[in-house]
Amino acid sequence: MSEKTAITPATHTAPPAKFSHGVRKGNILQVAGQVGFLPAVEGQAPTVAGPTLREQTLQTFANVKAILEEGGASWDDVMMMRVYLTDVDHFAEMNEIYNQYFEEQDLKAPASARTTVYVGLPAGLLIEIDALAVLG
Repeated sequence: MSEKTAITPATHTAPPAKFSHGVRKGNILQVAGQVGFLPAVEGQAPTVAGPTLREQTLQTFANVKAILEEGGASWDDVMMMRVYLTDVDHFAEMNEIYNQYFEEQDLKAPASARTTVYVGLPAGLLIEIDALAVLG
């Protein structure tokens, strides 16, 4: 039986509670919900990428990707993504950003499954994304 391993890229600060940014066990990698924080700077509080949905979504993708890569995975390994939005009015714009981003990734595998729900997030945050990857 393989061990469970926590995944925390250098771009991320320690989580604010007892959880891991990513966890890998065998060929399964679960990426915890990520938000649009810029890469960590030692001694500074996390900073949001910007006030717009586009800025936050693109940074959130970068944060998810950093954990995937640190865990030995890529977007092609992602089976399921969950998107959490704070505003139902952002759905169409998020889909546009999402589609454009993944068109630019030159994926070899079919697109992952996805669910989108509406939630409350801390002030200033507009989107959160988690991902489940299964490696080769």
